[in-house]
Amino acid sequence: MGALKLKLDKKAMLLYVVTDRTWLGKNHLNEQVEETIKGGATFIQLREKELDYDAFVEEALKIKEVTDKFGVPFVINDNVQVALEVDADGVHVGQSDASVGEARKLIGQDKILGVSVQTVEDALLAEKNGADYIGVGAVFNTSTKLDANTISFDTLKAICRAVSIPIVAIGGISEGNVLELKGSGVDGIAVISAIFAKPDILEETQTLWALSKEMVRG
Repeated sequence: MGALKLKLDKKAMLLYVVTDRTWLGKNHLNEQVEETIKGGATFIQLREKELDYDAFVEEALKIKEVTDKFGVPFVINDNVQVALEVDADGVHVGQSDASVGEARKLIGQDKILGVSVQTVEDALLAEKNGADYIGVGAVFNTSTKLDANTISFDTLKAICRAVSIPIVAIGGISEGNVLELKGSGVDGIAVISAIFAKPDILEETQTLWALSKEMVRG
């Protein structure tokens, strides 16, 4: 995946989907992920906070089959070991997780490294330490991560101006507010409940894809 690491297209950020099994019910996560990709998802992150290692790996392998089939970038949230075990395209780490530089050392230069940031300083440091893209947020209040502090539109714009790597906005984004991000400079949106909490995942993904495209153009 060497070419992908160095040439991570900003278009891959357009509709970045983060998984959540909260609304899974009797469905299978890999099937839901496939629905999102068919609806326009451009990037998939597997986020698991409760699964043990073996179950995490098993789930990741199923998701990777889907993302490989469609040629969509696939990263693991937080867990570098799982990312390496399943040969995912990379890993996404937060500010409180393993340091960005340490994560880069562990995954090597050919894998994608995403980093969560909230300030211009954090964004510049992440880029300097080898991040391939950054996730900025929370841009709105979010029920998925109750401890997430929201950032201002001005801060979001400042971060977008400060770095050259792709940027995805995350946190409380839905079809009702995504267009409020017009003019910020972000390359796309990351969503969780906006898709997985809906009864028709395919239809909702198509709607958000279209809105994100309109937002980026703005």
